[in-house]
Amino acid sequence: MLLLLTSILVLAVTVLSIPLVERVLGRNTGWFAAAVLAALTALIAAQAPQVLGSGEALTYSVPWMPQIGVEFHLRMDALGWMFTLLVTGVGALIMAYSTRYFPPGRRLGFYLLMTLFAFAMTGLVLADDVVLLYVFWELTTITSFYLIGLSGPGASRPAIRTFLITALGGLALLGAVVLLVVRTGTTQLSTILADQSWTQDTSFTALVAFLVVGAVFTKSAQFPFHYWLPDAMAASTPVSAYLHAAAMVKAGIYLAMRFTPAFGEVLVWNTALIAFGLITAVVGAVFALQQHDLKRLAAYSTVSQLGFLIAVIGIGTPEALVAAAAHTVAHALFKSALFMVVGLVDHEAGTRDLRDLGGLARRMPVTAGIATLASLSMAGIPPLLGFVSKEYLFAGLLGAPGGPWAGVLAGAVAVGAAAFTFAYSFRFVHSAFFGEPRGKRRAEQEDVHEAPVAFWGPASLSALGGLVLGLAVPVLDPLVNGVSQDTTGTAAEAHLLLWHGFNPELAMSALAIGLGALLVWRTASGDSYAGRALLPVDGPSVFERIHSALISTGRRVGDLTRTDTVAFHLGTPVVVVLVLATAVLWIGIDIPAPAGQTSRPLDWLLVGLMGVAVLGAVLTRSRLAALALIGVAGFTTALWLFFLGAFDVALTQLLVEVLTVVVAVLVLRRLPRRFHPVTRKRSALTAVIAIAVGSVAGVAAFALTGRRELSSAASYFLDNAPEDTGGTNVVNTILVDYRAFDTLGELVVLGVAGLIIIAVLRSTDLLPVHQARKPSVPVTNPVFEAVPNTVLMRTVAKYLLPILVVWSLYLLVRGHNEPGGGFIGGLVGGSAFALTYLAASSDAAARIRLAYPTIIGSGVLVALGTGLLGFLEGSFLLPLHAEIPLPGGEYFHFTTALIFDVGVYLVVVGVLLAALNELGLESGDGTDRAAPPPSPPGTSGGGNADETAPSSEGSGATAAGVDTTTTGGAR
Repeated sequence: MLLLLTSILVLAVTVLSIPLVERVLGRNTGWFAAAVLAALTALIAAQAPQVLGSGEALTYSVPWMPQIGVEFHLRMDALGWMFTLLVTGVGALIMAYSTRYFPPGRRLGFYLLMTLFAFAMTGLVLADDVVLLYVFWELTTITSFYLIGLSGPGASRPAIRTFLITALGGLALLGAVVLLVVRTGTTQLSTILADQSWTQDTSFTALVAFLVVGAVFTKSAQFPFHYWLPDAMAASTPVSAYLHAAAMVKAGIYLAMRFTPAFGEVLVWNTALIAFGLITAVVGAVFALQQHDLKRLAAYSTVSQLGFLIAVIGIGTPEALVAAAAHTVAHALFKSALFMVVGLVDHEAGTRDLRDLGGLARRMPVTAGIATLASLSMAGIPPLLGFVSKEYLFAGLLGAPGGPWAGVLAGAVAVGAAAFTFAYSFRFVHSAFFGEPRGKRRAEQEDVHEAPVAFWGPASLSALGGLVLGLAVPVLDPLVNGVSQDTTGTAAEAHLLLWHGFNPELAMSALAIGLGALLVWRTASGDSYAGRALLPVDGPSVFERIHSALISTGRRVGDLTRTDTVAFHLGTPVVVVLVLATAVLWIGIDIPAPAGQTSRPLDWLLVGLMGVAVLGAVLTRSRLAALALIGVAGFTTALWLFFLGAFDVALTQLLVEVLTVVVAVLVLRRLPRRFHPVTRKRSALTAVIAIAVGSVAGVAAFALTGRRELSSAASYFLDNAPEDTGGTNVVNTILVDYRAFDTLGELVVLGVAGLIIIAVLRSTDLLPVHQARKPSVPVTNPVFEAVPNTVLMRTVAKYLLPILVVWSLYLLVRGHNEPGGGFIGGLVGGSAFALTYLAASSDAAARIRLAYPTIIGSGVLVALGTGLLGFLEGSFLLPLHAEIPLPGGEYFHFTTALIFDVGVYLVVVGVLLAALNELGLESGDGTDRAAPPPSPPGTSGGGNADETAPSSEGSGATAAGVDTTTTGGAR
């Protein structure tokens, strides 16, 4: 149904529009986001009669990656409806609350990431494709990491710890996804869960269940991964209220409930969820009572409540899933309210420490009322919704598989955890809002006052929701029964009521309240118990030790092969090549003989020319001469490719050689003019290795190629490219049509390389060796003076530059049918900028004042945007084609591959600009990156004139008293 796609698209558009809205509204952007989420909540709630009444799921599907059978499947049944409503409903309240939590001004990144998280969670709970589910699952992990880290430097390590733990679960989920797709042959989640074939293999089912359990435990903070959630409290309170109380941690709950149909009767699943869920419920409750910080108390209470949910899901019966659904709703309401209360107290009282609070009810009566309602629901006191859901939790746990003793044991542990729940709920309210003010801020509390209604209003709606639904709890019957039907295949036909008469779960509830009251009385409202260290270590410290040990181990393993020496670095691939060659000769693999003539006289002429160039490069001591000779070898290769008819590749090779020489000369400015001496023994050894490897490579090339007939792949492209792509340049169509995804990856790598050039060179201050001294004798010869020296180059450039620019654009446009394309066009455009640089009389004049980082980023975004256009035809990066009529009855074949090539063009030009400007031009303070400070007028820098005179490596000089600068014209 279009509602599902509308929900996803509306949230996506909201994410994209947040930066623009924030420029206008500032912190009030939260009202905009809240309005969008509230509208979606209303639309989703309106589907209740269809989803809950008829039991028919809403579905939507569109091809996504049809070649591998992955589609954009969306499905909303009762379970998806419930979680979507929680994501959008609670999200709307948190967004509204955030507008007054933060001070006036823009909250850079906050609203963008929060709406992105709402988008990810909505996609996660609606996804009916395991690949799509995994993508959204990981997106929640990434956005959570950034939202935690957004709080400042102190949140860096908690963000990293949270990310690594949840990413570990993501890897487990990925393993489960791959196994399920391979075994069932489909990626559609509902089909996989209904498939009986894979569940009949007990070993396979147990393995997949184990992997899903790992994903559930890490995302929902189950023991032993429970510590990441309190650790993540370094994030701001709105982030904690949404991600770590009502939304992100519920992703694990959702996953567990969604896979219950497949694993409900699997021993590994039942045992792990029940055992670790109950352990987490107890551990979280005990640690919550220990906290002095209100926020950490709320965090550990969340851990405990999630343990209850995981345990009851592990029971797997229809009644247990009814309890899980009811408590999921109750928990989202009371926990979001409590976290918002924490923010209210912190904002108004200036502290969250219970030792410095007390008596706030007199100053903040509304906030105290909200906290009381939410805490009563969390403690399971009637008539709040938490009381009803807790009784159903008890009833569900009594039905634990394994015999009567298993249910009794599970129920007893749950009662103990519930007793601690009552105790920390009482402490949350009593220590903060009632009793006498205390602590070092006692006098300051006279200035505390109630927050504005816009601040406490969202929290009051959450707290009142628990009260209203508790009093009118039968309205949830269709929901919990629908969830039971979706997760177990059996309708529970439950009737939620505040009073069910005297039954075991009522007795368990009364016992938990009584034990909790006794615990409060014996521990002075829990204060005497707080702050005690029960264990010698805590979760974050254990994580850091393990993390440090892994890093240390990896470093030691890497040291076995790590080296800064080029020879040793290249030694491994050289040895591998020689070993493989020896193995081939030893085994005697039958290699087919080349078909027809394998060489021509011209080939040997080119081989000879290349051999002379390589030999000269090996023997010369001059770096500049070696660069020139290597350039000769490169030009020879380009010429060879021209003779072979590979015009695209040849033109690319030629342009790359030209620009490589320019950039390499800029690098040589920072190096000595001559290579350092090498011993004869080492020269002989390297010569032997080079000849051996070269011979092996040459023989392999001769044996494996040799002008054979076209391969089947080549024939396919030649035969089908014109019809499939509308282009006749097969090389270009392969790059931008058939394997555009590979090209996109290479494009991103190239763009990142350009940004790395910028970052590295701007963070260093390298001094070229040849500029280390100033000339002692003024140089007046016009050959060495920059302005006269560059007259010829500037004259040529004046007419050649426009031609190069037009030619680059022409190559870009024609690339789909003739030699050219985005990469070649970008190289020609880069050559125009290189000519501008070389023709300039000084570095200052040579600067090309274009925002090359922006050009690089724009190119990547254009390529990505072109890929998204492919979704109009059903697949990412699928080219779209159109015939545009021209005068005279002709048609121009337009394809989005041309736009993709524009992205390639921009990235190539941006990277070349980065290399020219960063390697050869001035730094940000107006001085050359590598140039020494100018000498005072009338003085010399010392040294011999022949050591410092300008050379072909790039220095120019003027008369004495004027700073010597590196010029482009003397290169």
